[in-house]
Amino acid sequence: MKNEFWLNLPVKDLKKSKDFFTQLGFSFKDAPKNLLSLLVGKQDVVINLFEETEFKGYSGNEIADTKNATEVLFNIGAENKEAVDQFAEKIKKAGGEIYRGPEDKDGWMYGCGFTDLDGHRWSMLYMDMSKMPKE
Repeated sequence: MKNEFWLNLPVKDLKKSKDFFTQLGFSFKDAPKNLLSLLVGKQDVVINLFEETEFKGYSGNEIADTKNATEVLFNIGAENKEAVDQFAEKIKKAGGEIYRGPEDKDGWMYGCGFTDLDGHRWSMLYMDMSKMPKE
């Protein structure tokens, strides 16, 4: 097995998705013209964005209806609470929807949940490990 791992996600419009994620500060890896390879995190995890018809051809299955169900939740780590707040503002300006927060959770986490243009769910989360409950 090669030491590679990537995720694949269906989108309705590659150009609109590229504009959205670019506004949030993400970058892209060179890829064939039928997909976008979104880079996430310090390790540059690749999330390939395929238009829905192409994605369906690869998956051999129907695409989840993101208005009624969540197929996956992507989480992005934040350096501090301010980074979460700033990112939430970028999401709104780029056309995404905040569905939760920004808010404190369990006394040691702070985050917000949002959907991209295709309804896929994401969150940005700051964790203060010094306040994490111990067993």
